[in-house]
Amino acid sequence: MFDSIRNHKKYLMGFLLILIIPSFVLFGIQGFTDGNQSGETVATVDGQDISKAEWDQAHKVESQRLRESMPNIDAKLLDSDGARYASLERLVRDRVLAVAAQKDHLYTSDQRLARALQENPSIAALRKPDGSLDVEGYRQLVARQGLTPEGFEARVRSDLSVRQVTGGVQSTGFAPPALAQVSLNAFFERREVRVLRLAADDFASKVAPADAEIEQFYKDNQAMFQAPELIDVEYLVLDAAGLAKSVTLNEDALRTYYKENIALLSGDEERRASHILLNAPKSAPVAEREKIRAKAQALLEQLRKAPATFADVAKVESQDPGSATKGGDLEFFGRGAMVKPFEDVVFSMAKGAISDVVETDFGFHIIQLTDVKAPQQRSFEEMRPQIEADLKKQQGQKLFSENADKFGNLVYEQAESLKPAADSLKLELRTAKGLTRQPVQGSGVLSNERLLAALFSPESVQNKRNTEAIETASGQLTAARVVQHTPARTLPLAEVRDTVRARLVAQRAAQLAKEEGVKKLAALRSGADATTLPASVVVSRDNPQGLAAPVLKAALSADAKQLPAWAGVDLGQQGYAIVNGEVAAPRRARRPKPGGAAVRPMVDRSGDPGPLRADQGTLQGQDFGA
Repeated sequence: MFDSIRNHKKYLMGFLLILIIPSFVLFGIQGFTDGNQSGETVATVDGQDISKAEWDQAHKVESQRLRESMPNIDAKLLDSDGARYASLERLVRDRVLAVAAQKDHLYTSDQRLARALQENPSIAALRKPDGSLDVEGYRQLVARQGLTPEGFEARVRSDLSVRQVTGGVQSTGFAPPALAQVSLNAFFERREVRVLRLAADDFASKVAPADAEIEQFYKDNQAMFQAPELIDVEYLVLDAAGLAKSVTLNEDALRTYYKENIALLSGDEERRASHILLNAPKSAPVAEREKIRAKAQALLEQLRKAPATFADVAKVESQDPGSATKGGDLEFFGRGAMVKPFEDVVFSMAKGAISDVVETDFGFHIIQLTDVKAPQQRSFEEMRPQIEADLKKQQGQKLFSENADKFGNLVYEQAESLKPAADSLKLELRTAKGLTRQPVQGSGVLSNERLLAALFSPESVQNKRNTEAIETASGQLTAARVVQHTPARTLPLAEVRDTVRARLVAQRAAQLAKEEGVKKLAALRSGADATTLPASVVVSRDNPQGLAAPVLKAALSADAKQLPAWAGVDLGQQGYAIVNGEVAAPRRARRPKPGGAAVRPMVDRSGDPGPLRADQGTLQGQDFGA
């Protein structure tokens, strides 16, 4: 058969050309390449399609992020169907949240965006000595993420808006009436109790262990008498705050920064305005919007003839429920507080002027500027401490960025000692003794779990080599080295005899207290005299009257139908308690309103507040929503 094909291959090639050439004539080469483009729709959110190309790009970005955070991750896991589907679900979720933010008018102002960018340590490190931004460095920073400055800022703005959606949901609580009533009744339930406590300390004098008992207790409980593994270390810290202290500023730099940033340093100008709003949603028909615009124009002409009547007209005509009753007064606000078209008009007006009709997403506004509060300009000497602190911080962050790689390379390449890195970067070589595997609060960088894990690794303990440069805080790198290692060991009895005896006495005393308590409890249940018990107190979960948690639980857990009742509570090393509980006069909780009780936090909205909404989409045949 193959010989036949080989002998007639010229005829076969001709036949194939006859099939292929008409296809190119009819569809062109582009028709074939288009078939390989990833343009098919894999999901739809609010009527907007998500293409396979977008899915592939999202999965590529997510895979890169995972590789950077987990360098040892198996590449096969990232290419699995499950990982790719997870990327699609994440992309869909982000689109749903973006739709919800848009429809709920969750707006991120320019002021909020600027503040977020200023708080970004990577961007703050690009500040020059005069306080201005290194624009070229900023472009390179965002280019490493495959973005332009405009694209990066748009992404940050979108993220900030979406956070308002998730924050509003996560911070909202809701409980049905029945569940709320049960929970509140349990919380406010009260019991009248008498408590007899048999403290273990009161029985300690009755315990006199012999030497043989102490030795046996020591042998049976050697884990109690272990000295932990200890290390002595030396370490270096490279941090922006420390570098900032070494920065020396000249007078010219301080005065230049003051001149260039005087407006920012003095504060923002605020303006007070009143407005009349006629609602006209973007979704309204064009004819209806034009009708409302015409009404707004008629009101404007009326106000231009009688400006003093603005407040009275606003009370009658304005459809803004928050300001109409106050004559349209919005009080003082700064830039970034209002939607941009409204803000731009207000900050371009003269005091007392009335604007033309202003269109926003909410409708048509007529604005009157009623007052201007200019910021009080502060002198150079007043601002000097703040300017020095700001410039030193900026220079410290810049020095940190410049020296971070060098620090990491030095401690890695010269792993037998930290001194070369300390000498090169003029850092203080610090020491600490007696570190354990458990972090100790208040010990600074040495309480960092990653650093401790690196120090107690076999490489560090056995070879006493430098750890890698570890980020122990934002803008802070630490490298350390073990100088001395002391393994964990069991302390000799002679060294801990007093401790062993004290623990044995405490254990025996607690047991005696429990035995005595059980006897008394049985007698009281049998009708013994209870007049010697302490006076009764009324307790509840919101007012435990100093009772220990196990005692309070026993008092409130008893079946109300069985009261009065006796209960015994084992307090462990503390001893034993006997509880007598009776029903106390109830304190009624306020019944929730029908439909449930909900608490909703305030969010930064440019529109009227309302419930979270997001249109449903389809994900390969499956429905989803916000």
